[in-house]
Amino acid sequence: MSSLTDILEFNSRFVEEKEYEPYITTKYPNKKLVVLSCMDSRLVELLPKSMNLRNGDVKIVKSAGAVVNHPFGSIMRSILVALYELNAEEVFIVGHYDCGMSAVDPDIMIEHMKERGIPDKTFDTLKYSSHDIKGWLRGFGDVKTSVLKSCEVVRNHPLLAKTIPVHGLVMDPKTGLLDLLSDGNAYIEQSNKA
Repeated sequence: MSSLTDILEFNSRFVEEKEYEPYITTKYPNKKLVVLSCMDSRLVELLPKSMNLRNGDVKIVKSAGAVVNHPFGSIMRSILVALYELNAEEVFIVGHYDCGMSAVDPDIMIEHMKERGIPDKTFDTLKYSSHDIKGWLRGFGDVKTSVLKSCEVVRNHPLLAKTIPVHGLVMDPKTGLLDLLSDGNAYIEQSNKA
């Protein structure tokens, strides 16, 4: 059963009763941050609360596992838009422990797709294309390694100014505790010495 009717009914009351008023802000992040985080449902409220972020403070980009898969994909484009058009000045890549993406097995996921109606011939076609569907769907083993890899993709992007700090962190999804993996400011300082 779809939640659409419930959501639309709630939304109508929300607007009618002007419950949106406390959330009015501009499109520019007050704290000048862009955060890439996982789409995990445990982080919806925990991540902003644990980082002292409120509505209007930050641009939040979400992806499965907080992963930047491709330097010219939509995640990287969103980060660049936040930095160059919406006044963000720092990037935070925040993964989390116990991430569902770390356990994704592409063969099992493909079986789930087939169970929901994706025909075998679709996968046969993809097998002969230049796209590695299983590699694309594969999860990662270690969240820390994954976050650091995403930091490197962003830092080494040809369109990212070398003065923009890119920080890598991993969050405990129960407590909100952040473990710092890479301080973007220290990285810039070290790069300038080299």
